[in-house]
Amino acid sequence: MAMSFNKTADGEWKLDVCGYTCPHPQMYTKKALQKMDSGDVLTLVFDNPSSGESILAMCDAEGNDLIDRQESGGSSVWKIKKA
Repeated sequence: MAMSFNKTADGEWKLDVCGYTCPHPQMYTKKALQKMDSGDVLTLVFDNPSSGESILAMCDAEGNDLIDRQESGGSSVWKIKKA
C-alpha cells in the first residue's frame, strides 16, 4: 500500500490512495489539491467507501467541483476540478 501522486498531463494529476482508511484519503487529497493550480483536474482513486463523504464535504467547503464519479469493483474513481 503506497500512496502515489503524479502529473499525468498538462493540468491533470492522479492520486491513488487505495488501501488507506479515514482520515488519510481526505488528508492526501487536500494536500494534492494544494499543490495544483486553479482549473487543474485531479483523478482520485480510493477504495474506502467512508472516505467519499468526507472528501465530498471538503470539496464543497473549498469550492472544488466533483466533475465525474465512477464506482467499479470496490474502488472509486473521482475527477475533481480545483477551484
